[in-house]
Amino acid sequence: MSMHFDPFSPDWREDPYPVYRRLRDEAPVHYSAEREIYSVTRYDDVMQVLKTPEVFSSRAMFTMLMSGGSDKLPPVSLKMIRFLATMGWKTRMNPFEFQTARNLIAEDGTSHAQLRAIVNRGFTPKRIESWDKRAREIVDSCIAPLRDGEPFDLVSQLAVPLPVTIIAEMLGLPAERNADFKRWSEMIIDFSSGPGRDDPFSKKYRDGFVEMMNCLKQLTKQSRMTPADDLLSIIVAEQEGEAGLSIREVIQFVMLLMAAGNETTTNLIGNLVSALLDHPEQAEKVARDPSLVPALVEEGLRYDTPVQVVFRTATRDTELRGTRIPAGSFVAAYLGSANRDERRFEAPDRLDVMRKAQLFPSFGFGKHFCLGASLARLEARVALEGILPTFPGLVRTGGPVSYVDSFFVRGPQRLELKLAA
Repeated sequence: MSMHFDPFSPDWREDPYPVYRRLRDEAPVHYSAEREIYSVTRYDDVMQVLKTPEVFSSRAMFTMLMSGGSDKLPPVSLKMIRFLATMGWKTRMNPFEFQTARNLIAEDGTSHAQLRAIVNRGFTPKRIESWDKRAREIVDSCIAPLRDGEPFDLVSQLAVPLPVTIIAEMLGLPAERNADFKRWSEMIIDFSSGPGRDDPFSKKYRDGFVEMMNCLKQLTKQSRMTPADDLLSIIVAEQEGEAGLSIREVIQFVMLLMAAGNETTTNLIGNLVSALLDHPEQAEKVARDPSLVPALVEEGLRYDTPVQVVFRTATRDTELRGTRIPAGSFVAAYLGSANRDERRFEAPDRLDVMRKAQLFPSFGFGKHFCLGASLARLEARVALEGILPTFPGLVRTGGPVSYVDSFFVRGPQRLELKLAA
């Protein structure tokens, strides 16, 4: 009897790794008839999917995240029509045009290369390294209560404000809207891969998207009129010419950077510190030798990656590990499972800062390698360097870790800590 696996069930998300192991052993290319999705879980197969965009197209990312876990966009309904009509009226933008607007994570070939070239200018090594000092200022301010012996929620008091502040300042967005940017980022994740899947056309999401889009539309116009040395101005400057961006594409660009630029790093920091608390010997080792922090970040990315899965569409009939995948099929490539594949990594369920560096796909691979990977690594490194001096006296004070409700990203919702007396 074949193994049953629902890619979007919340039942296994608190600890997905035993389920991944079963899939790798029993059904490495698993077909879910109820979801019409092929789930790929072994390292070699995940890398094959990521390395061949001509066979596995990224367009699935748009459809999957907009549909909340389906290979088809939601069917037309009266509630959907009202949702879209109200959005169109209140934003003075045609919501249907967002389906055809180019989106970095869902493009392939020349279109993807053009979009990538635009934003790459804001993520050069020199620009990223220039944020080191600012990141340290933010971390130092955030962890002051912990040093003073106060109860401390690592997520809300450090892992959230650090990346939110950095990406907002990179984009040139007003600091007084930082709380809104975080709220909108969470809304995007909820809408696309979390509880919003059950009622995507609710007033809550409609009002949230209207508010966000109107704000970003206004900021885009301001950047075009008075450009500055920031990422939004770089993007807006590309509104001219044959490959220029429409205002909808600029807004989608900023939405992507806003969500990916803080959700990924927030979850990376939360997962890393949680893993260290579960592996105190590793925390002590790094606390004694802070030069190991970069290696710890890499091992943390492998051990409990913040992005668990990416989606692709088969562009033609193909085959993986003896399983035929028809053209047009949706494929879920599980990065979190590939990183724990015992065929590739020795003792993969153990956090080991001394592990020999190996290639792993936490930030994707190839042309769709995450452009913000170096920024996420910098932020995680600075956060760990700030909090490590509190080890080994750091202890949990809350109950069991509760994770973000999403089939796409993984990270603790709260991580309550204090210094032991």
